[in-house]
Amino acid sequence: MVSSEKVRNPERIRGRPALRFHVGLILCLVICIPAFLFELSRALGGNSLSWAYVFEWPLFTGFGFYMWWKLLHEGSEDAKRRTRLQAAAESPASQEDAIRLDAWNTYLAQLHRESEDDPNGPPSQR
Repeated sequence: MVSSEKVRNPERIRGRPALRFHVGLILCLVICIPAFLFELSRALGGNSLSWAYVFEWPLFTGFGFYMWWKLLHEGSEDAKRRTRLQAAAESPASQEDAIRLDAWNTYLAQLHRESEDDPNGPPSQR
């Protein structure tokens, strides 16, 4: 039964570091949005170079959002990756692979012993 409480993600960054990321995002928005509007007014006024900046400032804003999201949730992806790796290590397929690997190593060891015993075989490494 699921309780009505929100399930908290323990891997998400909280506290002062999260506050710093939020302030950084707000700073990014405070700089990029007015810069976009300024360059748009200049571009509409006839400055053709400003059209490049009209498209550039929203890209900076999007990058700011992307970095904010990645930095705020960086631990959750590591936890998901660890969970997937642990599940793969415990799966029956990995046990089957371990058996095959042991058989392969046994076969290679046998070939090595046979090549050392055969006088006409390749010279052993020294």
